[in-house]
Amino acid sequence: MMAPHSVGPGCAAPDDFSGMDATAQAALVRRRQVSATELVEAAIRRIDRLNPSINAVVTPMYDEALQRAAAAPGPGPFAGVPFLVKDSASACAGVRMASGSRLLLGHVPVNDSVLVERYRHAGLIVLGKTNCSEFGLLPTTEPKFFGATRNPWNLARTPGGSSGGSAAAVAAGMVPLAHGSDGGGSIRIPAACCGVFGLKPSRARNPAPPDRMDVHARLVAEHVLTRSVRDSAALLDATQGAEPGDPWSSPPRLRPFREEVGTDPGPLRIAVGMKTTAPLHADCVDALSDAVSLCEELGHRVIDAQPAIDAERAARLFTTLWAAGCAATLDNIARSANAPLSAADTEAFTWTLYGAGRRIGASEYQLALADLQAMAREVARFFADYDLWLTPVTSEPPPRLGAFDADPGDPFAPLRKAWAYAPMAALCNITGQPAMSVPLYWNREGLPVGSHFTGRLGDEATLFRLASQLEKSRPWAGRQPPAIA
Repeated sequence: MMAPHSVGPGCAAPDDFSGMDATAQAALVRRRQVSATELVEAAIRRIDRLNPSINAVVTPMYDEALQRAAAAPGPGPFAGVPFLVKDSASACAGVRMASGSRLLLGHVPVNDSVLVERYRHAGLIVLGKTNCSEFGLLPTTEPKFFGATRNPWNLARTPGGSSGGSAAAVAAGMVPLAHGSDGGGSIRIPAACCGVFGLKPSRARNPAPPDRMDVHARLVAEHVLTRSVRDSAALLDATQGAEPGDPWSSPPRLRPFREEVGTDPGPLRIAVGMKTTAPLHADCVDALSDAVSLCEELGHRVIDAQPAIDAERAARLFTTLWAAGCAATLDNIARSANAPLSAADTEAFTWTLYGAGRRIGASEYQLALADLQAMAREVARFFADYDLWLTPVTSEPPPRLGAFDADPGDPFAPLRKAWAYAPMAALCNITGQPAMSVPLYWNREGLPVGSHFTGRLGDEATLFRLASQLEKSRPWAGRQPPAIA
């Protein structure tokens, strides 16, 4: 196996940096061994070669990227490193942001979002926008207008969603890290499907755009999908922190997250287990058992325990907020355009969820929010006795493309399938806790199956410590998907 963070076999040319993480690429620029332009040009070549089969990038920004690369790279920790931004949640000035929908093809934000400003300040060079499900509503990346993104490990499979374009791009080595957003698992699910590292930070660790701060009751968190743990930690250092006027804030970190990487976590008390509404695939059971064994080998105590949460009730309450958020999003688009919407403007499932959201009354919404907050307190009490909680990310390996398609006879089928597929993921959005998908296991078909660790609110530090320990014990960065050979 190729060593992590190194260029290894299968690279197309000596200037193909696809085997390196962002920290290593930035070090080359600082030492003047390569220029930012060389990194960007190599990434563009790789995107141009692989994107026709994977369809991860839907809006290239090559000219702007080359102009920025030609300028002085600056002092940021990732100066000169190529990067991709999900075509949803965060905006790039002067670049279309369609959120996977034909409805927003003419939407061109005037300004960068705060998070993109922070990415640029860290030195990252944005090469383009990545594909996502329409408005990020489903755990796959198959928007009707932009077409499906394909999983680099098997082109017939989903890369997960909604940040599937970003996950596929990182897995394929197009860029070493890419932006994602997570309202119900949309970083962790594609990380699990594509065999990369994906951490959802604590609620409000990173700032949200002010124009959508509470559309989804602050369920959504943004961060990145990465090849390495150290990249995720270092970039969170560069982007974390509230903006003036933000209604939410996250507990302060005790020290830079990058210092947690490589720090011995000590013996942790890790709860394991989950009652699900759907049976777990045998591969997910095996992956969970494998993760338990590895944690025990590393000296951690793994205990069969889980919060007393009614998963079916949590799904119903979450759906109330999700549908209301969908309705608010589309109504805002209609208000901005000063024009009514029709079913022809969106995909069938989006229109179904929009209609359901518009039927939700204010009292129903507020009661759902209160019930979910009570549930979050119950989970917080559980973490008084445990450092982490280990579960599967999904109930099965990456499904075939089309598995989440709408059914004319059952308009809510995609949502039920989504809950059955990722029953654990959304709970962390409800509670606001940080959680990560770690790529420790591949099944006999060569498909990755992620392991899901949840931490206490504000305690990304313990997650990064354990993740770096797992990465050292079971390195994954050298694995290369067959689709990119």
